[in-house]
Amino acid sequence: MLLEPPRGENFFWTKHAKNKMRHYKLSEKRVLRVLRNPGRKEVGVAPETIAVMQPTGTKKHPTEIWLMYQVVKKPKRIKIISTWRYPGRSPVHEPPPIPEDILEDLSPLFNKK
Repeated sequence: MLLEPPRGENFFWTKHAKNKMRHYKLSEKRVLRVLRNPGRKEVGVAPETIAVMQPTGTKKHPTEIWLMYQVVKKPKRIKIISTWRYPGRSPVHEPPPIPEDILEDLSPLFNKK
């Protein structure tokens, strides 16, 4: 079951997410637009995460902006874990297509219990 993000402006941006935003030239406003109005929502690959995306680009050169986040209950906020651009259109109802470098950076999250 996917949780809805809480309303309000209480966000925590990880260093990883900030670095990827710089790498993919994504502004904070652009990432928050993806969060508030996703074109698709999937279960994230890290435990207790949600991945959302918005299609971007053109018909000739389609891309997607993906965002992986976690809803933290105490204090009530959204933890932005990562963001990236996917070239093309990703398959529906499959795990989000995450670049290998992001998976390596996030591997400590997979080992948490």
